[in-house]
Amino acid sequence: SSLLLVLDLPSHFPPFLTFVPPSVPISLFCPLESAMLWVDKYRPKTLDKVLVHEDTAQNLKKLVSEQDCPHLLFYGPSGSGKKTLIMALLREMFGASVEKVKVENKAWKVDAGTRTIELELTTLSSTHHVELNPSDAGFQDRYIVQEIIKEMARNRPIDTKGKRGFKVLVLNEVDKLSKEAQHSLRRTMEKYSASCRLILCCNSSSKVIEAVRSRCLNVRINAPTDEQIVKVLEFIGKKEGLQLPPGFAARVAAKANRSLRRAILLLETCRVQQYPFTDKQVIPPMDWEEYISEIASDIMKEQSPKRLFEVRGKFYELLVNCIPPEIILKRLLSELLKKLDAELKHEICHWAAYYEHRMRLGQKAIFHLEAFAAKFMSIYKAFLIATFG
Repeated sequence: SSLLLVLDLPSHFPPFLTFVPPSVPISLFCPLESAMLWVDKYRPKTLDKVLVHEDTAQNLKKLVSEQDCPHLLFYGPSGSGKKTLIMALLREMFGASVEKVKVENKAWKVDAGTRTIELELTTLSSTHHVELNPSDAGFQDRYIVQEIIKEMARNRPIDTKGKRGFKVLVLNEVDKLSKEAQHSLRRTMEKYSASCRLILCCNSSSKVIEAVRSRCLNVRINAPTDEQIVKVLEFIGKKEGLQLPPGFAARVAAKANRSLRRAILLLETCRVQQYPFTDKQVIPPMDWEEYISEIASDIMKEQSPKRLFEVRGKFYELLVNCIPPEIILKRLLSELLKKLDAELKHEICHWAAYYEHRMRLGQKAIFHLEAFAAKFMSIYKAFLIATFG
């Protein structure tokens, strides 16, 4: 008999298919670091190696050096380093074993009174922690919190080394949870605090209910400054053996809009497109941003049902490529404000906020994006008629 061993490696690796007898121990070495994106390759593993938010990292280290640890709420803009700090914090608490994670896509059956609801949820877990995104369930997110998180929180981990007597649940995007789910989360935090600690992660704490915020230690993670981003880019350049022209890292940082993740991805994109770097090298824009800029130009040029139908198709294109609808709306507003007369800006901002709020209440983002585009067309058409006749 023989064992068929198939490794699923990145596409640029050679085909790897071999037969190995079951009795033969095998040892495989694959230089995965060469296949990693820099944003993952240079992610600090410990709190001592953090290059940005050093003060916050040291405060967190002091916090977990004690035996107990409160529930934590990390909030701040995307790309500021929240997830990096959370993973470094978990390593500080439990050691290197938190990096031995498995991804599971489990089907759950939840009893909802008159009917049984089937939910699929992807979790990332180690022996000490479970990471999930309950808002992935959409309007059924409250069942995730009420049943699934409750079940995970109920099971106290077997702590063989006597380090920590609790499990950690990392919940991402809690600001996207419905109010019902957030109230259920509050109850879970109270009831299972002996066996479970929650680390919540979100972009905006204002969208998290006060009852949840007050039960956590709130940790604000500011967007890094351009100077801090330049420092990180120069560190990566040195590690990769790259020659960065004077001011090149600063230009990349300026394009990144204070997002460290985006800055590192931009630097790697520049490295792939052209190296050695030059003083006049163009920092490539994001494709989806260019696409939204086209949408803004389209609805400025023509206001008609036909043009609205075309714009709807472009919104769908962005959504199926996993661009969050809130980001689409915010970017579209930004592009429109660049082209608008001052007297219209306040009204357009009002309607953007209105449709963003309605988007949070509803489930079909495309309706609200299209409604905003239609509203803008209506206002702009009326303005043009009033101004030019």
